[in-house]
Amino acid sequence: MFKKILIALAVILVVFLIVVATRPSEYRVTRSATMAAPAPLVFGQVNDFHKWEAWNPWGKIDPAMKQTYEGAPAGKGASYAWAGNKDVGEGRMTITESRPSDLILIKLEFFKPMTGTSDTEFTFKPEGNQTTVTWTMTGQNNFMAKAMCMFMNMDKMIGGQFEKGLADMKSMAETEAKK
Repeated sequence: MFKKILIALAVILVVFLIVVATRPSEYRVTRSATMAAPAPLVFGQVNDFHKWEAWNPWGKIDPAMKQTYEGAPAGKGASYAWAGNKDVGEGRMTITESRPSDLILIKLEFFKPMTGTSDTEFTFKPEGNQTTVTWTMTGQNNFMAKAMCMFMNMDKMIGGQFEKGLADMKSMAETEAKK
């Protein structure tokens, strides 16, 4: 009887490992919002890490997190590092490309609770008196991340934070645009 239980557990473990191994090795999370504000104003909120405090959803999760800024004051070469509680972890973002009112590319490095690197992209599409901002994060899932994604939905988890951040950015940008 004990031998049959061990064999059954081994089969379950092998099947689980095979299923995890076949999960996607890449992830992509994207959210967009249209704001009644000109593209240069909205672009400026993302291009300068000092301005993220007004809309950064993770800053609201841990208001006591430590933040440091290095490199250029804004745009390409600007860097922002944070160290917070278990919910926000520790990491660094560096702007690798900045095209005014069009595109911002950011290298996102996570140090805690798990190490990893992601690419983040913000695009700005002017539409009359409005701007559509699209926030996208892509990266690679290692085996452990593939296993975790079996039990939690990365798109819903991160996408929900993107939605909160874009809503706060929209509110801030539209208020600023009315001035």
